[in-house]
Parts: sequence; C-alpha cells; structure tokens
Amino acid sequence: MTKEQDQEQARRARAQQVGLFRYGLIQDALDPALSTKQRGRLVRAIAAGIHPGPFGIPVQISRASLDRWIRDYRRGGFTALVPTPRRVAAQTPASVLELAVALKTERPDRTAAQVAVVLAAHGGFTPSAR
Repeated sequence: MTKEQDQEQARRARAQQVGLFRYGLIQDALDPALSTKQRGRLVRAIAAGIHPGPFGIPVQISRASLDRWIRDYRRGGFTALVPTPRRVAAQTPASVLELAVALKTERPDRTAAQVAVVLAAHGGFTPSAR
C-alpha cells in the first residue's frame, strides 16, 4: 500500500470511530417507544454529561448536536453519523498563482497589495484581502 492509501484507510477508520461514538450516545434516544417528553429529558441528560470521546479525550456534546445526530440517523442510518471527508478545492486558479509568483520574482520589493493590483488589472482576478 502507498502512503496515501494508508492515510486514507486511517482516516476512514477514525471516521468510523466517530460514527460509533455518536451512535453510542444517541442509541437510547432512538427508541420509538419514548414519548417526546421522555426523549427530551434523556437528550438533556446526555448533553449535561461529559463523555469519553472517540479518541479518549473527554467531550461534552450540545443538545443541538445530539438532536441533529438523531435526525441524521433517522434519515440515513449509521452512515449518516460517519463524518464525510472535507473536500477543499483550491480557491485561486493555478495560472493566477503563477502570475503572482512571476510578478514577485520580477521585483522582490513588490508588496502583496501591489501584486493584487496588478493581478486585478491584467487577469481580472481580485484576490481577497486575506
């Protein structure tokens, strides 16, 4: 296995542990025999406690999170409790980054603000102030 495959497998295992942790907290509240009032009391009691998290660190879970997990479980089962991987796409096109590097290499004393002005004038791309 490659390093990337090992990391992906480890990430999936961690996500599975998080899903099991979430299910362990809400499983009693999923009982259809509970009234709304009973379920509310139970969820408030769970939210009031501190629980050993999926990786051993004590955590306290909000009532809103517990309610969301219950709704998610009812809609999608256990897989809805497993967090999905974050998909962070590059915000700045590669061509704009290359132009910015070229501008800075051409004149190293240019500030980021000056590079941004040139990028806006030439490419029509206006980077954020951050």
